Amino acid sequence: MHSRPLLALAALAFGLCGHRPALAAEAALDKGDTAWMITATALVLMMTIPGVALFYGGMVRKKNVLSVLMQVFAICCVVSIVWMIVGYSLAFGDGGPYIGDLSKMFLTGIGKDTLSGTMPESVFVMFQMTFAIITTALIVGALVDRMKFGALLLFTILWSIFVYAPVAHWVWAVNTGFLAKDGVLDFAGGTVVHINAGIAGLVLCLVLGPRIGYRTEPMAPHNLVLTVMGASLLWVGWFGFNAGSAVAADGRAGMAMLVTHIATAAAAIAWMLAEWVAKGKPSVLGIASGAVAGLVAITPASGFVLPNGALVIGLAAGLMCFWASVYLKNWLGYDDSLDVFGVHGVGGIVGAVLTGVFAVEAVGGTPGLIEGNPAQVWIQVKGILWTIVWCAVATFVIAMIVKAITGLRVDRDSEREGLDLALHGEAVQ
Repeated sequence: MHSRPLLALAALAFGLCGHRPALAAEAALDKGDTAWMITATALVLMMTIPGVALFYGGMVRKKNVLSVLMQVFAICCVVSIVWMIVGYSLAFGDGGPYIGDLSKMFLTGIGKDTLSGTMPESVFVMFQMTFAIITTALIVGALVDRMKFGALLLFTILWSIFVYAPVAHWVWAVNTGFLAKDGVLDFAGGTVVHINAGIAGLVLCLVLGPRIGYRTEPMAPHNLVLTVMGASLLWVGWFGFNAGSAVAADGRAGMAMLVTHIATAAAAIAWMLAEWVAKGKPSVLGIASGAVAGLVAITPASGFVLPNGALVIGLAAGLMCFWASVYLKNWLGYDDSLDVFGVHGVGGIVGAVLTGVFAVEAVGGTPGLIEGNPAQVWIQVKGILWTIVWCAVATFVIAMIVKAITGLRVDRDSEREGLDLALHGEAVQ
């Protein structure tokens, strides 16, 4: 992972996953790594506010745009505090194979000079916090136009503690997490972020039921300019997401950046062409959605593959996510408003599986199917299945708890009026 002997030993000691738990004695402070990780952290935060907020806000009807911006912004605030109090400790504290302990509650023991690898642990905490934020914010796209704001906040607290933190521990706590020890490859969040968010979004939209008029009324995006701006911010910010997961300013970070860009462009083209053939015209919404699908799919693979693998992953993601968002959703009849499952769930699954196919030993230390290690594909599938089952069950239970406490859905009059005025007393003129 680094040319210096001390860092090379550290890389061997703490495994191949880009994310790793904080260990004060791992190595000396590296100012280059620290500067890059501070930059990457800012880029990932930008993905949520304003990236996801604009991307989703432009796709809803005008009467609900402020409610979506409010939901994403509030989730950013709430998850930040939950992460500081208990989330980081549960995800990266010492513990068993399934969850961390509470030794780092309220970030106990983390000071100015406490290190995580070659950077201050404070930077690592903040970097991981931005991942917890965006994962929860992505779920919003499945439930826009109809969920109570208070219910969403309560759901956010419980979900980030009982779903996100455990899965992050399984995959990224490399000394203890059972999926990490089993060899699951997830460089930047195919399982932890995207499958997690996609499955949670699917469960929530099924529990909530479809929007009023879902099949009979037009629900076209009110401002695709905002959506393209959001998608563009996501694309740029994703370099912090994926290249930052190398937790160092090194060659692996550079390769992660390159393959991320290639896969994104390929997926955008694939979605555009598929839509052109199927509907006769390529849409702006389609090419933007395809780009996000490519970003999603390359996320788990970004620290393990070369550009040729990234090209195939991107093309596959564009086609599969188009099919899931346009045809699978209509066939099954669920109202995943902004295709959280179709893009993030399906894209995350495609990327996680194909990581096992295209992983290159010279990049990430683990060969995939093409390099003669077919077992890696099954390891990836097991990681996917564990994530799907836990997320689906836990999300459903949390939704039922929130429903019993506050109710989940706004009343019909509020939904008809629009959540901007009904819940927040404001509206875009």
